[in-house]
Amino acid sequence: MVWGSNATGTNEEGVIGSLLLTASAKIQVPFWPVPLTMQTFAVLVIGMTYGPRLGVATVALYLAKGAIGLPVFAGMAAGPAYVAGPTGGYLAGFLVSAFIVGQLARRGWDRNLLSCVAAFVIGDVVLFACGMVWLSGLAGFETAVAAGLLPFLPGEALKIALAAALMVAGWRTVERRRH
Repeated sequence: MVWGSNATGTNEEGVIGSLLLTASAKIQVPFWPVPLTMQTFAVLVIGMTYGPRLGVATVALYLAKGAIGLPVFAGMAAGPAYVAGPTGGYLAGFLVSAFIVGQLARRGWDRNLLSCVAAFVIGDVVLFACGMVWLSGLAGFETAVAAGLLPFLPGEALKIALAAALMVAGWRTVERRRH
């Protein structure tokens, strides 16, 4: 498996990452005010561990599977209509987020907790900005904020903290094994 800022991976790792992203979409954690899936968590971690190129390729593979009708998204939704629906901007944001977080990892932002949290916040802001632009076009800005952003902020904060802790622990493990 690839790890962090010097990530160069294989097609197999991209397939494994897309399967992990699919599994993350199926995980629903009871949370307030909305249940949360682990998709954004997976996108951020994939971007950071795989780097920008393999991270984007992995997310693109996941999105392509869903676009052709494989039930990879949350629930059993799939197909072109789902991809073009209200969540379409968030799905596109997955690609942009994976790229940006991968680029930040290349610059060493994956090595300590503070910069890792910052990278994940940036990635999440970009992801949600893409989603909000799309959803605003379909439902209006106020509805997009009320339904597509605010309910998700507590869960996103928790997922960012968990992802950052995982990355730092992963790097500590890698460093211990090197010595």
